[in-house]
Amino acid sequence: MESFARTINAAKKYVVSSTLERVDWNAELVRGDLGKAVQQLKRESGSGLFVGGVKLPLALAELGLIDEYEFVVQPRLVGHGPTLFAGLSKRVDLKLVSRLEFGSGAVAMRYEPRR
Repeated sequence: MESFARTINAAKKYVVSSTLERVDWNAELVRGDLGKAVQQLKRESGSGLFVGGVKLPLALAELGLIDEYEFVVQPRLVGHGPTLFAGLSKRVDLKLVSRLEFGSGAVAMRYEPRR
């Protein structure tokens, strides 16, 4: 766990927000045209960009800027919470790239969009 903490603390982070004035935790604020900003970050980044949240992945999927999707399914149903990609305007067909099962019963699946 300590190595994960060191890695995540050292990682450069980008925060997309129209309301924040500043960010911390080794982060940079992204403003303006989301598509242009992400395309520039993708050109600069050496090992890819990881995205979290609910609104940002939806916006990036709408712009066709996601090269790979990774979903981790946990063995628990909760019946509430945000729905990922709710409101997506067009279908995105995916191709399974890899699958990994964990001892906990969680399953991580990586997909690429079919283009």
